[in-house]
This record gives sequence, C-alpha cells and structure tokens, in this order.
Amino acid sequence: MKRILVSSAIAILMVVLVACGGKPKPNDYDWKVASFEATDQDGQPFNTEQMKGKVWLVNFAFTSCNTVCPPMTFNLTQIQDKLKENGIQDIHILSFSVDPSIDSPEKIKKFLGKYKADTTHWRFVTGYDQAAIESYSRETFKSHVQKVDGDDQVNHPTSIFLVDQEGTVLTRYNGLEPQEDKIIEDVKSLLD
Repeated sequence: MKRILVSSAIAILMVVLVACGGKPKPNDYDWKVASFEATDQDGQPFNTEQMKGKVWLVNFAFTSCNTVCPPMTFNLTQIQDKLKENGIQDIHILSFSVDPSIDSPEKIKKFLGKYKADTTHWRFVTGYDQAAIESYSRETFKSHVQKVDGDDQVNHPTSIFLVDQEGTVLTRYNGLEPQEDKIIEDVKSLLD
C-alpha cells in the first residue's frame, strides 16, 4: 500500500512538472557575474549591469587568434541562427577580448563582420587592461586567461557560458563542438 502511494505521488508530481513546462534549468554552477566595465564593438560603453534581466551566452576570444577563436565565433553565429529558427530572438551574446591592447572596437567590428554575426544582441567588448581580464576570467568564470610575453597568442577558455537573468553563470558548453540542441533546450528553460 505504501509503495502504491509513493508511486502515485511521484506520478502526480511528474504530471504537474510536465504541465508546467517542467524542463529543469541548468544548474552546474552558481557563480555570480561580477561588475565589469568595457567598450563594445561600436565604441559604446558596456557594463555588466546591462546583462540583468537577459539570458546571455558568454565567451572569451580575440581578433588575431589563429587557432580556436575563428571556429568558436563561427559556432556562436550558428547557435544564434538556430535559436532564431526556434523562435528565440531575445538571447544575447557577450564576447570578452582577451587581448585588449590589440583589439580596438574597429578591429572587433571587422572581425565579427567576417562571420556575418548579428550584432543586434551581440557585444564583443574591450577597453580594459590585460590584468583586468585575466583576473575577471579567473574570479567570475573560473577560467584561465594568460598573455605570454613575446607571444602574439593568448591562452583562454574555449567554453561558452550560459548566464541567466539574475547574472548567474549556470553551465558551460564546449565552444569548439557545441551541442546546439542542448543549448537551445537550456535557453528555453530559462525563458519559459
């Protein structure tokens, strides 16, 4: 009898969850996005306060990268297109330059143009010093950024991070081989 009652309770709970959307929100992390000020590809000021109330995909890249940034940026444009195909227009992308001494807004704008990125909701920011982005990446996104003296390349994460409307990093995806369906499902779970 007790087993039947427990089974019935579980079944009712599942019906309620499915009826309410029921898709669990990703919760791998609970990292708060710290305040940060920068300049975007249009030369406009950007502050992480502008992220509040919006869902963001966040990554780290730089315009003179000759390895992982081109495919990662292309992948983000594909994700952006797939989200639109699924009726999700209000998703935002934020790319942090990990080489701010080289990446001017003009260079960034040209870089994004090569990938035909829709910059309506995409901010690629610069305008801070190297120490600031290295510290910010480590403290907020638990990721390593390092510019090595004498090298024109910068070590940085290849993850795409999902940030919710409250400014919390919830999970990350492989930016080189992103699971687009999983990203769409996770974004939908935040917007439902």
